[in-house]
Amino acid sequence: MEVLVKILQFLLSIAILVLLHEFGHFAFAKLFKVRVEKFYLFFNPWFSLFKYKKGETEYGIGWLPLGGYVKIAGMIDESMDKEQMKLPPKPDEYRSRPPWQRFFIITGGVLVNFLLALFIYSIVLFTWGQEYLPTKNLTYGIVCEPIALEMGFEHGDKILLVDGKEIEDFQQVVPTILLERAKTVTVERSGQIKEIQIDQEFVPRLLKSSRLFSLRFPLTIGFVADDSPAQMAGFEVGDKLVAINGVEAQYFDQFVEAVRSNINHNVTFTFQRDSRILDFEVTIPEEGVVGISHSSLNDFFDIKQLNYSILQSIPAGIKLGVNTLTGYLKQLRLVITPSTKAYESLGGFITIGSIFPGTWDWQSFWMLTALISIILAIMNILPIPALDGGHMVFILYEMVSGRKPSDKFMEYAQIAGMILILSLLIFANANDIVRQFNK
Repeated sequence: MEVLVKILQFLLSIAILVLLHEFGHFAFAKLFKVRVEKFYLFFNPWFSLFKYKKGETEYGIGWLPLGGYVKIAGMIDESMDKEQMKLPPKPDEYRSRPPWQRFFIITGGVLVNFLLALFIYSIVLFTWGQEYLPTKNLTYGIVCEPIALEMGFEHGDKILLVDGKEIEDFQQVVPTILLERAKTVTVERSGQIKEIQIDQEFVPRLLKSSRLFSLRFPLTIGFVADDSPAQMAGFEVGDKLVAINGVEAQYFDQFVEAVRSNINHNVTFTFQRDSRILDFEVTIPEEGVVGISHSSLNDFFDIKQLNYSILQSIPAGIKLGVNTLTGYLKQLRLVITPSTKAYESLGGFITIGSIFPGTWDWQSFWMLTALISIILAIMNILPIPALDGGHMVFILYEMVSGRKPSDKFMEYAQIAGMILILSLLIFANANDIVRQFNK
């Protein structure tokens, strides 16, 4: 069921974004009185799921959800309509329009995607506000993944500075380390200030790792599963961990490590219940779980909640959109830097679909849709023939030089661009498949 929910959210998000992207091209074409022959959501090789014609334009829904298209008369695009291009230009065709009008027609989709993201972010902030954990509120420090330990971090470190700057939102610490190529991270460790040097050789591995570190917090039991080893041992909701096998311990990560490293062995957990100290002996099953979960993290951390009025949400949404755009451009810089091996982390449809939650959550859905909208805007504006960015480069060349590339050149460039894009799609989705087999 979770997979189905993810797929439905992915398809709905893509449908909204593709429809509005293509509408951007459509609207500017209509504004400049250029004939639009087709407007399709999704591609329709061989047949369409639905279509109808109104005026000069055929509207439809294709069966292949890899995008969509607007077929603009007199334009060399993915339809590769060579026969039309052999005929003399007509007054209502794209190729008959001056460069500045063609430029707006081409950029219409990207413009709509970016403005849509800003609009969505503003509405989300107005509706739900913004919630985050300030880095300075990590009372108990961090729990390190193995790669973090290798880099010099330790369990319980409190992050103070990254390259000498405070990071307000804890979730932005790792992206800042990666995208800003941070050289140092300053931490508080056992009351002392330590400076950790970040070796850039860790970047390729860090990109492949799901995370660098997480929150450390005391274990107070919030749930005990029926008929679980924990229930049979006597665990109860509200119990607070104080020791494991007689050694002082209070954190959830210590409990998890004790369970995972003692499969098929007995472990004695000591808990405080009200004013009593109780010992419980548990035989850890093969699955490596004992059937408990911790209480709400809000019990241990001061989560910051920001609420916005409709007027406040607009500049806040614009700022969030610009920051997201900047962050994604920095990620692209990593991808095209061979030494980082970030290209190995490229993902296709499985990766994109997997970022949606397994339960339907409108706040997450719209936030992810805004993110994907910005990604689509950036990807479409890349100077690759067959993408909007490629057409923009040729139009700018025409504006500067006064010479228009020939239709034959544009045709060959379109084919080369389509081959390149198809290759990238195959590579990204092949990465997805490989990762599924390596799980």
